[in-house]
Amino acid sequence: MIIPIKITSKAESEIKNIMTNKNIPADYHLRVGVKGGGCGGMSYSLGFDRPKPDDQHFEIDGIQVLVEKRHYMFLMGMLIDFFEGDEARGFTFINPELPKRHDQE
Repeated sequence: MIIPIKITSKAESEIKNIMTNKNIPADYHLRVGVKGGGCGGMSYSLGFDRPKPDDQHFEIDGIQVLVEKRHYMFLMGMLIDFFEGDEARGFTFINPELPKRHDQE
């Protein structure tokens, strides 16, 4: 099975840091998911969870990743990055395969 997402080295480092320093249980994995789909479009979620029977399971750079089967196609090609600025920090989801709108050219 093709791994649907990629994780940048910054995001990988932050995920591993959280797993080590925030008392995440050893049997929990990184869960990547999709929420919504209404007027605002899709939003994406990251969290830690135990595997469920319908999950797709991947290993990315030593990180165990879970994706619900129904979310798999919506995450295809997604890049997870970590942003750290003066006023904000957090994970970002980038879909490099989205076509440009004509008003952006």
